[in-house]
This record gives sequence, structure tokens and C-alpha cells, in this order.
Amino acid sequence: MIKVLVVEDDPMVAELNRRYIERIQDFTFCGIVKNGEEALAVLKEKNIDLVLLDIFMPNMNGLELLAKIRQQNVSVDVIVVSAARENQSIQTALRNGAVDYLIKPFEFERFQAALIAFKKRLKAIRGETGLSQNDLDQQIFAKIPHKDIELPKGLDRNTIKRVWGHILDRQEEFTAEEMAQYVGLSPVSIRKYLKYFQSMDLLHVEISYGSVGRPVYRYRCNREK
Repeated sequence: MIKVLVVEDDPMVAELNRRYIERIQDFTFCGIVKNGEEALAVLKEKNIDLVLLDIFMPNMNGLELLAKIRQQNVSVDVIVVSAARENQSIQTALRNGAVDYLIKPFEFERFQAALIAFKKRLKAIRGETGLSQNDLDQQIFAKIPHKDIELPKGLDRNTIKRVWGHILDRQEEFTAEEMAQYVGLSPVSIRKYLKYFQSMDLLHVEISYGSVGRPVYRYRCNREK
């Protein structure tokens, strides 16, 4: 079980955090403290894995406590849970090793995502075998892909960028023939790129029929994507 300590001087927020923790599998709530001095005392006595840390507290604020935790080499990870949204506060927290930063108020789903991500990170680090670069990228850092996404056969990466740029320029619907002329490709070639964007849900496609019954495909950029 992952042991969690809540450092929060607002009783209502602290109780909400406790209830959230108890809803997530493999995490156990280990108590609430109201200030930095109490937190340091608990961290010396108990083996805590994760601290949920508020910033606005009397005497020693959360950022000062986080700095002391690092200075004293306390083996614990910290997720900041605070209403502080200034760039300086966030930057200071991250530089002192906070593994996540939740801005109040937040939904349970975001809280849960933070703890689950921490659990995966902890499991990877505590594994018996060493980690490869790909393991670090995928499990701990920013989900960096090991290699570029492989494109369908016959598509060129630079041409994709060029076609997509032209699509974004068009505010109205267009046909494959119109886009081919606009970009400077053959209709056969442009349809391959349009099909690729359609498969990624980046294009809406509507089919209409002319007087002779021939279908006409009209495309429109899905700007929500």
C-alpha cells in the first residue's frame, strides 16, 4: 500500500482529500497535519510514500516545507494541492521535486489521475530490474514516443504538413479536386492524404449525389480536434 500524508490547514479540504484517497485502490490514508512543523515530525516518525501538500499555511508555507524536505533528504514524494496558480509558485514546486501540481478546486478524476500516475511511476522505479531509456520515457517522464509515428505507405511527412496547412486555411467545405488544385497535387494523391486525416477524425466528410447519381465527397476541417 502507498502511504499518504495530507498537509492541509483547511479542515474541509483535508477531509475531502481523505475521502478521495480512500476511493483509490492501493493507497492508504495516514493522517492530516495542519502545518509544516507537524509534517516534518510525522515524516521523521513514519515511513510515508506521498505527501499531498497545500501551499498557503501559517508559519511555514508549503513551498518552504518542500524545500526543507529536500534539504533534509527525506525520502518522500510530494504532490502540491493548492489554490496558488502563480507561475513562480508552480515553478518553485517543480524545481523542488513536486511530481504533480493540482490547482484547487479540482475534480476527483484529476486527483485520481495524479495518484494513479504516481503509482505507476513508483512501481517502475521500485522494480527489480534496471530501466531502459524507453522505459523511462514511457513510464516516468513525458510519455515521449520511442520513435516517430509510422505513416501509411505512400505518404510523405512534409507533404502532410503542407496539405494540413492548406486545409486549415480553408474556412469552407471543399472537394478532393478543389484541394488538389489548391495544393498542387493530383486528385489521386490528395485523396490518400484526405483519407489519412479522416482516419484521425480530423476531417468531417459528407456525401452528396449529383444529377447522374455520382457521389461527391465534401470535406470540412474538424477544428475541435
